[in-house]
Parts: sequence; structure tokens; C-alpha cells
Amino acid sequence: MARIKYYYDTETCRYERIKRGKWDVFLNFLGFLSVSFILAVGIVMAYNVYFDSPKEAMLKKENEELRLYYEMMEKDISRLNEMLAVLQERDDNIYRIIFEADPIPSTIRQAGVGGTERYKDLLEKGLTREDLILSNRKKIDQLKKQMYIQTKSYDDIIRMANDKEKMWASIPAIQPISNQELKRMASGFGLRMHPIYKVRKMHTGCDFSAPRGTPIYATGDGVVKVVRSQYGGYGKQVEIDHGYGYVTKYAHLDKFNVEKGDSVKRGEVIGYVGNTGSSTAPHLHYEVIKDDKKVNPMNFFFQDLNAEEYEKLLELASRENQSLG
Repeated sequence: MARIKYYYDTETCRYERIKRGKWDVFLNFLGFLSVSFILAVGIVMAYNVYFDSPKEAMLKKENEELRLYYEMMEKDISRLNEMLAVLQERDDNIYRIIFEADPIPSTIRQAGVGGTERYKDLLEKGLTREDLILSNRKKIDQLKKQMYIQTKSYDDIIRMANDKEKMWASIPAIQPISNQELKRMASGFGLRMHPIYKVRKMHTGCDFSAPRGTPIYATGDGVVKVVRSQYGGYGKQVEIDHGYGYVTKYAHLDKFNVEKGDSVKRGEVIGYVGNTGSSTAPHLHYEVIKDDKKVNPMNFFFQDLNAEEYEKLLELASRENQSLG
């Protein structure tokens, strides 16, 4: 029901009904629409400012998740770099020192991964935040390269470890005959009285007295390079090439147990004590040759002797007596 409005007429002293024309109704309606429109615009603007549309809310959520994942990736890359740095530190300052190898130069470890041409496919896509994506790609690529270099370094270390184990097995390290009671050292390295010429002469090895037929052992892994018989001098002799510059000679043998070219292991029987060549009694003349120079074999009896036994054997070897041949 429409509202009826009245006004007070002072002339008639009565309330008279207000009559509205069509123009008044139109203007009132137009004003109402204007106010409604302004309110509607204000509400929409306020909504846009303080509230997100479903699409905007979804995009903001995706951006927030991407930012979170980016931060997590940054942390992961940082942790991986820290772990790699620890491995590199151990590699350079522990493992390579043990095997007497030079550290990997930092210029190789920190080498770059190429220019922007490498990421041409990404740049052509026109990504909104390509700077962040490129930054992470470069970090990941450099990390992958450093990890590859580290794995190659570990390959080298494994090779060096295997080679070191082979070297320790090859170096002459035991006495060439059984000498548990330390009574078989007849003459040591140095100036000794020659048994035939009766003059002081350089004795280039150690003489071990033993009954004929006593087993003679290879003192390290190697390959037999000489099996020879002479009427004088060293008589029946065997030489073993151990590699790494080491050669051992076993002289005055009675019989051979190896042939030239045989591979032998430390402790393997290569022959038997005899009295051949320029020898005055059954014994083994044993020499160690390092880089073509004959050295004192006493320096290499470290695997089958403790400190006390070594001191005793050293005392016996140092006596300037007569050699046996």
C-alpha cells in the first residue's frame, strides 16, 4: 500500500493531501537508481579490494605453494652443498693424504656450467619469474657437476687403495727362509771378509746358513724374471721383479721350484738352499735391489719380526765376519 503524505495548509488551517505528478515520481525513481548504482559500485570495489575472486584465490594459493616449494628447494640445495663440501674436505685432506695424492684443484671443483645459451629453451618460454628458475637450474647443474667430479675422485681413490694394497703385498717384507730362532743369520750387508779371496769386500746381501734343501720363500708378490745356473759366482739363482722398483735375488740354490715368467706370492716356495757357485757352505745369499741399487735387506724384515727380534737380528747382521759366498 502506497504511503500517503500530507502537508499543513496555513490558509485553510487543515492538512491537505500532497499530490505527486509523473515527473516527481520519475525523479524520485532516478535518484533511487543513482544511489543504488553508487552503492553497488562501492560494494564491488570494496569486495575486490578486501576479497578475492575464486580464480584469484586459486592463483594466490598456487603462488604461495610455489613460493614454499622454492624455499624448500633452496634449503635442500644449500644442505646438499654443505654435504658435498664435507665430502670434498675429507677427500682432499684425509683420503688423498693417506694415499699421497695431490688434492683436486679448486678451479676444477668450482668450474662453471656454461652461459645462458645452455638455458635457451627456458628463456624462449618467456616465464614470469625466469630469474628464479634460472638461478635454481644453474645451482642444480653446478651441484651435479661437482658431484660428478667427486665420484670420479672416489674412483681414483679406490684405484689408489687397490694399488696401495698391491704395493704393500709386493714390497719384500719377510725373511727368505724360516728363522724363528734367529740363528741362521751368518753374514750381513756391508764390508765383509771374502771367503775365497780373503780380503774385505762389499757384501751386497745377507747370508742365511741352512741345511741343503731348506725351503726358500718369495719375500713379496712378483714375477720371476731370472732363473739361472752358473758354475761360479751366484751359482743357481732366482730373481723376482716385485714392481715399484723392487727386485730380490736368491743365490746358491740347490734346486728351483719356479720358472721364468711365473707369478709368485709372498711366502711361496721358489727353491731350496744349496751350495752352488762361489759358496763355501750351504746357505742362501739374499739381496734386495731398489731402483737398480742394492740396499740392506735388513731394512725389509718388518712383517715377520717384532721390535725385540729385529734388534737381535740386526746385531747378528752387523758383525763384520766372513761371508759364505
